[in-house]
Amino acid sequence: MTDAVGVLSERDERYVVVLTSRGPVRISRHLVVAAKEVPPKPSRRGAAHLAISVENLQRVAAPAWGAVERERLGEWELRASYGFTQRGNSVVPVGEPGLPLADAVVRVEQWYAARGLPAKFALAGPDGFSPEQDPLGALLLQRGYRTGSVTLTLTGTTATVAAEDPGGPPVVTQEELDAVWLDAYSGTRTVVPAAVESVLLGSPRVVFGSITPGGGLSQRLGLRRADAAGTRPIAVGRLGVAGGWAGLGAVWTDPAFRGRGLAAHLTARLAATALDKGIHLIHLQVEHDNEAALRLYRRLGFLTHSSYAYLTQPAPG
Repeated sequence: MTDAVGVLSERDERYVVVLTSRGPVRISRHLVVAAKEVPPKPSRRGAAHLAISVENLQRVAAPAWGAVERERLGEWELRASYGFTQRGNSVVPVGEPGLPLADAVVRVEQWYAARGLPAKFALAGPDGFSPEQDPLGALLLQRGYRTGSVTLTLTGTTATVAAEDPGGPPVVTQEELDAVWLDAYSGTRTVVPAAVESVLLGSPRVVFGSITPGGGLSQRLGLRRADAAGTRPIAVGRLGVAGGWAGLGAVWTDPAFRGRGLAAHLTARLAATALDKGIHLIHLQVEHDNEAALRLYRRLGFLTHSSYAYLTQPAPG
């Protein structure tokens, strides 16, 4: 037996075609005994989670958060989810759009206008970059786009994060999105019922984590009840697994129970779950001015890899 490492370009009931470094390889499906995603090759030397290029990390991170609709414009990915979350309603402009840049922007604006949304670009670069330094960013700013939500992308290894677990109550992990987890998550933000489940489940693989008070923990921390779903979690988090990486998101702790290390414990246990599944690299996004979250994640071993900003089309007026 041998491996064929590359990009899966075609498949049907009889064959798969993998674009390898030696060219396309056609394989009968009955000969395939195992398949798995592998991370993109490093673009520079150093730790694997830092050696990946900004562009390839964006390619890895994009499917780690779901969307109701995804459409390609060349290599760009357009996402729409009825306005629910910025990641679910923005363009990942990595690679070539297959059109002159100005024409591609007009095409994007038309696509979002047809869905009643403003065009929004998630423009990434090295930590500290300014959108005007990028040809696309400069064009968008000339068109009146607003820059907002400057965000850092942090990366690490699941082994390091798991080893920094401060300990705590049991963490439940599951691949199903149930009403109890969703009830707790819905308390963290305004959700759009038509989009929320598609966004949360819209990754190749997902893991949901939660901490629920019970027994002696209930007496020490207090207990809140969801109306008909049993005991409501006091901390939740989600992993979206894609491209050989785990993407951490939706981490939240009930305000009444913050400062007790629950978010760190939950994050570490989710990293350990990913490690058990053979996933060695992990990424997350956090706004650049969220100092509390940055301190938490850096204690767990995450390092800043790159950053991005959302550039949003101005409202007509």
